[in-house]
Amino acid sequence: MHLFDAPTLLAYLAAAVVLVLLPGPGTAWILAQSFAGGTKRGIQAGLGLETATLLHALAAGLGLSALLATSAMAFEVVKYLGAAYLVWLGIKAWRNGEADATTGGESPKAHASGRSVYLRSVVTGVLNPKVALFFLAFLPQFVHPERGWVWLQFLVLGALLAVIGFCNDLFLSFAAGRFGRRFSGGTGRWTQRVTGTLFIGLGLRLAMQQRG
Repeated sequence: MHLFDAPTLLAYLAAAVVLVLLPGPGTAWILAQSFAGGTKRGIQAGLGLETATLLHALAAGLGLSALLATSAMAFEVVKYLGAAYLVWLGIKAWRNGEADATTGGESPKAHASGRSVYLRSVVTGVLNPKVALFFLAFLPQFVHPERGWVWLQFLVLGALLAVIGFCNDLFLSFAAGRFGRRFSGGTGRWTQRVTGTLFIGLGLRLAMQQRG
């Protein structure tokens, strides 16, 4: 017996494309990394975010995400960790902008290692309780327990979402990376500040969100 039928997969893929195109913290993160370090760094960030997507899908399949939906304390802990992390990223972006002003536009973070960007991107994606709840609320609509291998169904759906997401990440990385090279120097300083303000705002919004 197949894990999925054609109508289920087509419906899921259509919904996944729409969801990926909706802007959010992930979009802001890819743009910020691409502006700061070029297309390559944006792609590394995308790989990290989509790794987090797979981890969320696996957690949902194993039932771990249910903990966030049923435990108010667990949700609050992850929510505030994620919010604090986003605010911290925003502050660092502001500080990098100040460094641009004193080093002639060459930020010390512009050459961050690929491994560092990747790992920070994984953390950014994992520390978002709304993503975990999304997998718990959205993916089960396309999972058929009677077909067996429920955890594998979650993982396959998560992998499809990660592939679609990475295609979008590639587009954003190439576009923003090209823009960043063209408008470097003083404009880069303001890009860092705008990015920092955006992340701080996203962090504060996350901190005020309810499970709902």
